[in-house]
Amino acid sequence: MGFIGVQILESYKIFAIGVLGLLTVIFFVWSLWEGLGLNLTLLTLVLPILFTIGVGLFWFLLPSSILTRIPIILLYGLGIYALCLTANIYTVATIRTIALLRAARGVGFVLTLLTFFLLFNTIFSLRWNIYLSGLSIFCLSFPLYLQGYWTIPLTKKKSKFFLGMSLIASIVSFEISLALYFWPVTVLVGSLFLTATSYMILGLGQADLEGRLFVQTVREYLVLGLLVFLGMFFATRWGG
Repeated sequence: MGFIGVQILESYKIFAIGVLGLLTVIFFVWSLWEGLGLNLTLLTLVLPILFTIGVGLFWFLLPSSILTRIPIILLYGLGIYALCLTANIYTVATIRTIALLRAARGVGFVLTLLTFFLLFNTIFSLRWNIYLSGLSIFCLSFPLYLQGYWTIPLTKKKSKFFLGMSLIASIVSFEISLALYFWPVTVLVGSLFLTATSYMILGLGQADLEGRLFVQTVREYLVLGLLVFLGMFFATRWGG
C-alpha cells in the first residue's frame, strides 16, 4: 500500500519516500519496543529504513509498467518481512543466546548487499557531479557498514572499534566511487562492482570480528574481487 501511495504522489516523490521511510521506522520501533534501548540496539533500525528508501528510489527509475512494478512490490514485501524477523532475532540475541542467530545474520547480510546495490544504482543513475555522488555514497555506506559489523558481536555498548571499521570501509567505498566516475562503465556495471567491493569489505570485516580471518578466507575474497574487476574491465566499452 505504501508504494501505491508513493505512485500517487509522484510529483512529490522524495517527500513521499521520506514519509514511507519514517513510517517504516515507527512500525519497527513499535514491534521491537521491548528489545530496543538507548544503545547500539538502535542499529537494528538502520537496514529497514535504508532498504525502504533504496527500493523507493529505485522504483522511480523503472519503466511505468505493471510487469516491472509488481516484482519490486513483491521484493519489498518479502524483504521487509525478512527484516522484521532478523531484527527481532538481533534484539533477543543481545540478551540471550538464540539458535536462529546465524540464519538471521545470513539474511541480514544479503539484504544489506541488496540495499547497497539499490542505493548505488540510484546515485549513479542521477549522474550527479563527482563530489555530491561520492559524498552521498560515503554517507549512506557508513550506517550500512556499522550495522553490518554490529550484527556479529551484538553488543549494547558503544564501541570506537566498530566506528573506526565502518569509517574506513566507507572511505574505501567513497574512493572506489571516485575512481568509477572516471571509468566508462554503465550504471548497472558500476553499481554491481561497487556492491561487490562492499561484499568483500563487509565480509572480511565480519570474518575478523568472528575470529576466522584466515589466509584462505582472505584469498577467496581477493580472488572474487579480481574476477569481478576483470568482468567490469571486459564489460567496459573502451573508446566508445
